[in-house]
Amino acid sequence: MESQRGQSPDRGSDASGPKQSSVSSHGRQRNSSSSICKDFLRKFVDNELLTSSLEDWFSGHSEDCGFKKPAFDVPFDLSELQNFDYAIEGVTFQQLVRMPNALHASTSDIFEATAHLALEDFLHASIKGLWETFWGPDESMPFSVACIHSTSSKFYPAEKAISSGRLDGVCATAVLLKSLKHSQGRWDHIVVLALLRPDIGMFSGQNDQQPSPAVLGEALFFALRVLLSRSLSRSSTVLQNSDCVYVLLVDSQFGGVVNVQGDLNKLDFDLNNVYDSAAEWIKKHAQITVSSIDRVWNKLGNANWGDIGTLQVLLAIFHSMIRFCGAPKYSLDELATEHSSRLQSRRSERHLVGRQANTNGLFRFQQQSHSPEIVEVQEEGAVNVKPKEILKLEVGSVVLMEDADWQKGFQINDILTDSEPPIYSATPVEEPTKTHLLYVGSSPSHLEPAWEDMNSWYQVQRQTKVLTLMKQRGISSRYVPQMVASGRVVHPGPCNKPNSSGSCGHPWCSTPILVTSPVGETISNLIRNGLFGVEDALRCCHDCLSALAAASSAGIRHGDIRPENVIRVSNGSRHPYFVLIGWGHAILEDRDRPLMNLFFSSTFALQEGKLCAASDAESLIYLLFFCCGGVCPELDSVEGALQWRETSWSKRVIQQKLGDVSAVLKAFADYVDSICGTPYPMDYEIWLRRLRRTINEDHGKEIDTSS
Repeated sequence: MESQRGQSPDRGSDASGPKQSSVSSHGRQRNSSSSICKDFLRKFVDNELLTSSLEDWFSGHSEDCGFKKPAFDVPFDLSELQNFDYAIEGVTFQQLVRMPNALHASTSDIFEATAHLALEDFLHASIKGLWETFWGPDESMPFSVACIHSTSSKFYPAEKAISSGRLDGVCATAVLLKSLKHSQGRWDHIVVLALLRPDIGMFSGQNDQQPSPAVLGEALFFALRVLLSRSLSRSSTVLQNSDCVYVLLVDSQFGGVVNVQGDLNKLDFDLNNVYDSAAEWIKKHAQITVSSIDRVWNKLGNANWGDIGTLQVLLAIFHSMIRFCGAPKYSLDELATEHSSRLQSRRSERHLVGRQANTNGLFRFQQQSHSPEIVEVQEEGAVNVKPKEILKLEVGSVVLMEDADWQKGFQINDILTDSEPPIYSATPVEEPTKTHLLYVGSSPSHLEPAWEDMNSWYQVQRQTKVLTLMKQRGISSRYVPQMVASGRVVHPGPCNKPNSSGSCGHPWCSTPILVTSPVGETISNLIRNGLFGVEDALRCCHDCLSALAAASSAGIRHGDIRPENVIRVSNGSRHPYFVLIGWGHAILEDRDRPLMNLFFSSTFALQEGKLCAASDAESLIYLLFFCCGGVCPELDSVEGALQWRETSWSKRVIQQKLGDVSAVLKAFADYVDSICGTPYPMDYEIWLRRLRRTINEDHGKEIDTSS
């Protein structure tokens, strides 16, 4: 390794502190300390001298480490990497410049040039993918990528270094915070630093899988230079990050992460012995974590984006971006939960959804001696992997719910659905004249998210988020449920949970609850009991369409319309109305995926796994067809469901059945059929007017248009 690569020039500290002297003692002290730090940084230019000062410490021959080699923790544990993997599962990272394979390099110069170009492209693809995923594609990305030259300390693209013949002087590649004032880049604007060094991968097969003292010493050298430069910055954002930095170590195949944290105020700025001072700070005051060295690029030069080596690098970049840009728009945990949604979609594709036996989708495979076939066995012999059971409430019992500021009791009046999880009718203990719907989720477990009870998660936690968002966006309609309260169960006995989001181990602890209004009977129950007449179809269509129109005005689509998610509200009135409930699977943005239902999902949802503008209306048509006595075929595959739709629409079976009830429903079905799968928006208002007019004329009933 050439020594010039570890050298940094005097100009590396151009992120200077205040240049004007201050009359106050505090200002003079700041000016003085900045001046000392600048002088220290100007002399701190040789990584080999720092490594030499740390040699005894690395080898375990130093009294500072008790004559033992330093043991470094890892920056990320496996569960953290797995959660991050779930969060970026649907993200497309695209490295266009392939990393060259050292075994097939034609000449060393060409190999090195291509490697630098590939590293730059890898970093660019990483920050672009992470930014668009967590902060959103609409926001301009505030980062850039450039190489650092060791003799001039200038930042410029690798292509410029190659064309000008200065590639030998490139010492590192950096992700930089963009600045209008300093477009050329500065050391204090470095967000994360990458060192491209040969033979990083030679340590991947060792027991500790950590880099050599020479490589680690160079990483610590650059880390300290970045921290010192940040401490001199005039930017408050940069200054608050002068205690932590990530350094990436890569070669043409492998990579690892070094993280350095520490308080620079504890550094003894001895200008006569800068390397011993720096080494002393590293040994006594710095917290250093070092990841294992794992493969990042395959033999074709493509990054293994889902492998542990690349995930470590990406997570280090992600944490660095957060430190400079603040919390992202979409949290990591929020995106990680979507893994379970994608898992459910995959199970639907494989026709594993809706089977009563073995609801976890697990099968135990047995290979018998007389037959090589793999057979499915009964549920009793299945692998028993169960999340904690959902809290079941009995009629007459009282459940106590707490939020941050209050506690409230609800008495269970009735169990409205026999599905899992159930929906309850409940009355507030303090307001016995009111009745609400009450949903109970499953208590938190330590299982992998794929094994959690996702039905209850969507019904409670996700629906709480959607209803809260509706309220924030000003959606107010009698045909959309209103959130009354949300919180967690207060269980009997003492509770010693570590924090507000934790659990003490009691089976009810931290179980989430959602309370909504109004209360009604589901269409599925009405049909089962023979209480849904064809005259209700018009009002049901009008009311559900009103709910969809209100949600659509805020960019929200339902995505799960079926008989269990529509209730008829009477409240003792002569004119009952319908409310569209079950908003847990609502589509809030393009990356959300609807719940697949072979009978009620739209054609576009089954084909593309997403909704078009008319998808909810198409699902409403299938709901009305079912309510009006339409024949429900036995569907066991997506292909069969699509074939049934094509046949039914082309032979006008659906239109004719709805036409038996009302001409306006038949016309509405034709309209929905004409725009399904197209980018054209639904014209809700014209159909709501026609439905209102028909209901008023046919039945002499007034439709409430206040919503």
